[in-house]
Amino acid sequence: MRDLFRIGNQELSSRFFIGTGLFPNPHVQKEAIKASGAQVLTFAIRRINLESARDDSILQHVQDEAYTYLPNTSGARTADEAVRIARLARASGLSDWIKVEISANERTLLPDPIETLKATEILVKEGFTVLPYITDDPIMCKRLEEAGAAAVMPGAAPIGTGLGILNPYHLGLIVEEASVPIIVDAGLGTVSDAAQAMELGVSAVLMNTPVAKAKDPVWMAGAMRLAIEAGRLAYLSGRMEKKKYASASSGYEAFKLN
Repeated sequence: MRDLFRIGNQELSSRFFIGTGLFPNPHVQKEAIKASGAQVLTFAIRRINLESARDDSILQHVQDEAYTYLPNTSGARTADEAVRIARLARASGLSDWIKVEISANERTLLPDPIETLKATEILVKEGFTVLPYITDDPIMCKRLEEAGAAAVMPGAAPIGTGLGILNPYHLGLIVEEASVPIIVDAGLGTVSDAAQAMELGVSAVLMNTPVAKAKDPVWMAGAMRLAIEAGRLAYLSGRMEKKKYASASSGYEAFKLN
């Protein structure tokens, strides 16, 4: 089954976006990325040597493969900072895709919605393919779409917490109202979280910490891949209707004696 989706002008088959940080060593990083089947890799621009981006140690281990890079503006506190970081990344030849990530609270790392919207509007006008990271607010997600975001990335829970999907109702509303791909980003912890996200109808899942911090990151990457595929297939299949009372699969009449 060919189940493709599009972001900007690019068609994708993998619905698993994976981060490159936190892995114990480059070998494990490379093998986990391979096991994930991901086509899109994300990383913080502040961790990249923009003087020689293509030779940077974070990226040199994956250069043999055809990946789409999604640099993010992690560390930015304002729209101006995020825009400046995005421009530097594009000028260095990394990518014209950008994940806008702006947080003003070091404890929660929750995205600043006002600054995120402002940065998205600016970068869209400059020709970037913008994927903003935002809270699971249906109204703000719609505003970002209207501003020209190529996809919107609501968090399931605060980044790095592994708490799973705290508000599935909101994510369902976001998907229902969206005309662009919705990608769950941040807060997932295990395969059941990834499957649940896909069953809610999101287009893809982005994660780093649940894979990189697993006891076996390579196995976990493979498990997440399968969970995402299973959740997507379940969503497309359409689950059974929930019922208040029991009903036998053979039908009650089959158990009656003549």
